Amino acid sequence: MKIRYQQQNKNLIFWFSGELDEYSANHLKDKMDTVIINSPATSVIFDLEDLSFADSTGIGLFIGRYKMLSKRNIPLYIRSPQPQMDKIMSATGLYDIMPKIKGENQ
Repeated sequence: MKIRYQQQNKNLIFWFSGELDEYSANHLKDKMDTVIINSPATSVIFDLEDLSFADSTGIGLFIGRYKMLSKRNIPLYIRSPQPQMDKIMSATGLYDIMPKIKGENQ
């Protein structure tokens, strides 16, 4: 599992690559929280184009970041999910709280 992030205008974007499982989610949580807390972003985007899998702990990572961001009134969006991840996000209802957006310029 690899993750990178970048501030683009008012968006903080995280790119996920590989498989997001219990091991990787536990290692990413604190790093992501630190980045988010120190960012001036007014929205956060999780780009899932290169994420091939997420188990329940990985989904929990998304939900935990959503809860943290919602307390700060910062929306979280999902961008470019692979078909398998799109099914997971739809089936779990996560798009209801983390809307899916299209394109690099969002």
